[in-house]
Amino acid sequence: MGAVRRFTSAMWGMLAVMLAAGPANATIDPAHQFIVNGGFEQTTNGLGQLRRNTNVVGWTSQYDSGGNYGYTYVLNTSTASTTGSPGEARLKLWGPGNGANNGLAASPTGGNFIGSDGAYHMGKLTQAIAGLIIGQTYQLTFNFAGAQEKGYNGASSDSWYFGFQNQGLNAQTAVLNNANHGFTGWYSQTYNFVATQTSDTLYFLAQGTPAGQPPFSLLDSVSLTGAYGTVSAAPDPATWMTLLLGFGIIGMSLRRRRTRAAMLSAV
Repeated sequence: MGAVRRFTSAMWGMLAVMLAAGPANATIDPAHQFIVNGGFEQTTNGLGQLRRNTNVVGWTSQYDSGGNYGYTYVLNTSTASTTGSPGEARLKLWGPGNGANNGLAASPTGGNFIGSDGAYHMGKLTQAIAGLIIGQTYQLTFNFAGAQEKGYNGASSDSWYFGFQNQGLNAQTAVLNNANHGFTGWYSQTYNFVATQTSDTLYFLAQGTPAGQPPFSLLDSVSLTGAYGTVSAAPDPATWMTLLLGFGIIGMSLRRRRTRAAMLSAV
């Protein structure tokens, strides 16, 4: 009898621990930041064309479909319309520094930003993302704008394709119409999605028209936040089986005790 009581106490204790441990194991950090260097402030060699003159920490500039360097630069508002950024060609944007009073300005977060030609040597800008939880919702946000390369004339349009390659999630920002020698101002984009994989590759690809201007899509302040941590606090199947088996044994023991007691009473 004493052994049965001790066993029963142990099983109830195990159940109590499992139930109490549940919430602690379900810790989620909805503000976790998945993006590395979303403001493009960290570079390997200052401003310039990615892969040719410099790189942006945490990001990869992909070749275009013809195997050429993507015509993608890291720029800074303080020099974008004056000295520009070195590369295949020294890129300068039309702005106050070269006679175009178009309001070219820093993004809401300031500092460096990405400028990518949407109609010439178009290569994706990517970053590997890990630690997603399947079934959880995530939010991608970024700032974008449209500008034009100095030395080219005419109106243009600018936008970004973006998404997650492995999950087949693809979207496009609003298409910004840009006047001759113009700047569209900065806009904010928000994109929510539910993860179907634990890791993926975030991509951005500039899109613009016409090819002769050329149009430049600007990007800054990339952020990806959402659930991070362990969601399921339920015990694994083996633990539940052990618990059920234990209570089954208790039930059998109690039944045998009652049967024996009844037999002794009948004697």
